[in-house]
Amino acid sequence: MQHRRPRLSKKAKTLVASAVALAAAAGVTVAQAGETDKKCTAFDTITLGKYYVNNNLWNQDKATGSQCVWGNSQSGSTISWGTNYSWANNSKGTDSDVKTYASTVLGWHWGWKVDKASTGLPIRVGDRKKVTTSWDFSLSSNPGTLNVSYDLWLHAKNNADWQDRPTDEIMVWLNRQGGAGPLGTKYGSVSLGGTMWDLYQGNIGWNVYSFVRRTNTTRSTLDLDAFTQALVRRKLLGNDKYVSGIESGTEVFKGTGRLDTRSYSVDIG
Repeated sequence: MQHRRPRLSKKAKTLVASAVALAAAAGVTVAQAGETDKKCTAFDTITLGKYYVNNNLWNQDKATGSQCVWGNSQSGSTISWGTNYSWANNSKGTDSDVKTYASTVLGWHWGWKVDKASTGLPIRVGDRKKVTTSWDFSLSSNPGTLNVSYDLWLHAKNNADWQDRPTDEIMVWLNRQGGAGPLGTKYGSVSLGGTMWDLYQGNIGWNVYSFVRRTNTTRSTLDLDAFTQALVRRKLLGNDKYVSGIESGTEVFKGTGRLDTRSYSVDIG
């Protein structure tokens, strides 16, 4: 939930790129990478259609350990991917420090990696476009201290680039383990998507709003526009802001485990 600037990724291997292009043209599921082709260096990425998987180890200097990501498949707007990790606090870290946020990225994340036109972003909050997302995932047993969450980035303009800090960040926590808690203080609660969420408000140089699901789930279908509008109704967010980026993944505080996303999609409009 803080400044996670990725490095530029390496170019995809020529054979993989060719296979992906041919498979996409045929409209079939694309297997781009697997658990045998893990990316384990900080900010390594794997492109899956309009998304990319980012091994975002933004705060690893506060821990000892490692983490890898891999992509499994992509068909249309639906992908599957995974990450495994093992992290322990070092002398700089505490239990309350998020160490990593391995995640999929759609759109902006301190710049644009995938062709902007294919992402459907940015979108103006006041335009009320549906942002339908489905996520089906599993966690290993005893996965440590973590959350599994969406992370939305917002700007005051529709052409944000790498140097533009966000004005707002919205997290949607579907699952939390080991006592993980959000940034800031509790603002209230709200019913969205047929369930109750506790809303937290904080600031780290930009506003951070966290919707924390009261009961854990590993499968969810949501309209993310409902969350931005919940903030608009409470006068916490303006309709003139733009959603520039949508991420999904796991914030790991400490522990050993893995997250497997069986199916994930975001469709805008």
